[in-house]
Order: sequence, then structure tokens, then C-alpha cells
Amino acid sequence: MAGRPQTAPGDPGGSTGRDGRPDPATEAFVAHRNLLFTVAYEMLGSAADAEDVLQETWLRWAGVDLGTVRDQRAYLVRITTRQALGRLRTLGRRKESYVGSWLPEPLLTAPDVAQDVELADSVSMAMLLVLETLTPTERAVFVLHEVFGLAYGEIGEAVGKSPAAARQIAHRARAHVAARRPRGVVSPAQTRDALEAFQRAAETGDLQGLLDILAPDVVFLGDGGGVVPAALAPVVGARRVARVLAAGLGRIAAEGSLQPAQVNGYPALIVRFSSEVDTVITVRIDDGLITGLYAVRNPEKLSHMEQETTLRR
Repeated sequence: MAGRPQTAPGDPGGSTGRDGRPDPATEAFVAHRNLLFTVAYEMLGSAADAEDVLQETWLRWAGVDLGTVRDQRAYLVRITTRQALGRLRTLGRRKESYVGSWLPEPLLTAPDVAQDVELADSVSMAMLLVLETLTPTERAVFVLHEVFGLAYGEIGEAVGKSPAAARQIAHRARAHVAARRPRGVVSPAQTRDALEAFQRAAETGDLQGLLDILAPDVVFLGDGGGVVPAALAPVVGARRVARVLAAGLGRIAAEGSLQPAQVNGYPALIVRFSSEVDTVITVRIDDGLITGLYAVRNPEKLSHMEQETTLRR
């Protein structure tokens, strides 16, 4: 459509009107950009792929006749969801050949994300891993309804289903997630306590202190992507996890540093060597103990750890 920019707002070439203001399509996209990114990220677990989805969403939105759009937010979410669904299926094929465990890409998040309890829960590493067990359509329906509160009619249009079918999918996805999510509400304070125990163990060599906070059936996942060393398979059991961590904790104590941070809405630890981010450590808590310990080391997944990412519902 003539007069519309063909690059995403903020990229070179974005268009403005004669008065210097962005044109209506650009204004609408920018107004909803953080929401659209959050939708795409929750569906994909990858910030890089979510950014690509936003680029594709913009290119399609730039060709829409705005006079035919009744609800710009819903329309943009629909475009984003369709693009994310296609990308999610591609991502699934990529994961099949991924070296070792695949973990979602961590985001350094602002304090306001933690204050929105439902949003923080939905983007937590533990929840994103639960969402990985859903089919692409189930994941889309669950995210759009449970997190963003879209009506089943809107969701059906986004995923190519009837409202009744979208409702059934949501019911199935809710039951699936409920059976796998943390057993109770986890407070930031509980997460912080667990990570402080981890930090003390790293700084003092007190592995017993770490064992005291690990659940007997704790699962450790390390994501190096075949680029840097990491556990290639899940490590299960408190003593086995402690043994695997011992060498890494010794190196951190001798050469690195542990920095508390807010990651995906919850307290986390960033391991740095020579000021460079090396690992992001997050946890899952059940009944006051660590049941999941996640270490993201793949350098390609750490690019969003130097600057806060804004997430919105």
C-alpha cells in the first residue's frame, strides 16, 4: 500500500507523515509492540525468534487498510500469533537436532514484571518449560486466553479454529499445564532464599548448604547448545546434581562472580567471567525446595542479559 513503511518501526526507513509524526500504522504498531513481543516470546521461548516474528508482523500490518480494522490490538495479536505458530513448528524441528538440553532464552526483566504476578508466572523459566510440552496450537490458545485474556472468538480467528474448538483446546491445555506446573504459589522471597543458598555454596564451598535446599528428585538442566560445555542430559537427584555443580562452583569462586538479577520476572543469578555473562541460573521451587535448576550457557541465548526487556500484557 502506497505511503506505508516497509521496515519495522525503529529500523532505518520507517516512515513519518509531513508533520514529522509516525503514520497511523506505525503509531498503532509501536503502541502495541511490547505486548506483541510478549505474546511471541511466550509462544516461542526465544527472544531472537520473537523479534523475527515482530518483523514479519510489521510487514503484514504495513499492507493492511486500517479503515477495515475494527480492533487494532486484536488484529495485531492475530497476525503475531499466526506468524509465531509457523515459527514454532520450525523451532520444533530445530530442537530435534539441538545438542543437549534446550532451555528458553532468558530475559533481564524490569521490576514491574515481578509486580504483575500472573505475567511473571507466565514468563518464568519453569512455566516456559511446561509450555514446551504443549502442541503449538495448545500453547497459542493457552497463552492467549490464560495470560492475555482474549475471548475464544478472537483466539479461534488467530489459530484457525471455531470458538467452540478453541474453548475445548483451552480446557485441555489448562489441565495439561495444571498437572505440570509448580505445586503452589512461589514467592520471589522463596526463590531468592534458594539462590542465596546456591550463592553461599559457590562462594564458600558449602555444598551441604546447597544440598539442604535441593529436593531429593531435583533435576538439573544445562544448555550449552554444543557451543560451550554443559551437561548433555538431565541430571537427576540431589547428590548427583551437587557433584555436577561442584567443579563449576569452584571455578566461579576462583575466577568469576555471581550477580543477583531479575530474570523472566523472578530472582536469578548471573555468572560472569571477566565481566562477560557466562551463565544464567534460574530455579523452580516446589514446597520450599529446588526441584528444577536451570543453567543457560549457550552464548547465542545470552544477548538479552545486558539490557532490560519490557514485557506487557
